[in-house]
Amino acid sequence: MCISIDTCANNVASFFNHPFFIIVGGVSTILIILSFCYTMFLLIKGVLPVWYRLGIGLSKRKIAIFASTEFDSLKRMLVDSKIFKERNILQVHTNDLKKAEHETIFLVHWKDYQDKIEDILRIKKDSTAMVVYAPQNEGKISPDKMEKINSNRNSIVVNFRGRLLNDILVSMITTSCEKR
Repeated sequence: MCISIDTCANNVASFFNHPFFIIVGGVSTILIILSFCYTMFLLIKGVLPVWYRLGIGLSKRKIAIFASTEFDSLKRMLVDSKIFKERNILQVHTNDLKKAEHETIFLVHWKDYQDKIEDILRIKKDSTAMVVYAPQNEGKISPDKMEKINSNRNSIVVNFRGRLLNDILVSMITTSCEKR
């Protein structure tokens, strides 16, 4: 039993000054520092590039919407999400498809542009993401057209509005923003 607080503190301090505790403490400190450095490396190597690409995509990339009847609704949905800026949304009309040739994300409303899908696929580059919005109540995509869409890189067919935002965001991350 300790006679005074000072002697108790000295006994506890001398107990932890044992070589075993000094070695374990040193090894533990080295492991913690190495774990921290490795975690920072993983963050810098894995997460930061994705954040950077998403940030560039949201601030600079334009979304070309191929729609006539649903354009206002699709545009409002994108802008109301507060993820996309109104100035980054572009409407493409059926008689002016070449207007979207340099854009990197296409959003195609199937019902309005099902007859022009081959023309759209012709102007689409491999690095361009294309999301085809085809609600089931507006008619299904024929198997031959589905095969043509499927044979192109970065092409997605979506049946639900709720998936549109997700698929556009993922497309911004997975496709690169080419410098013009």
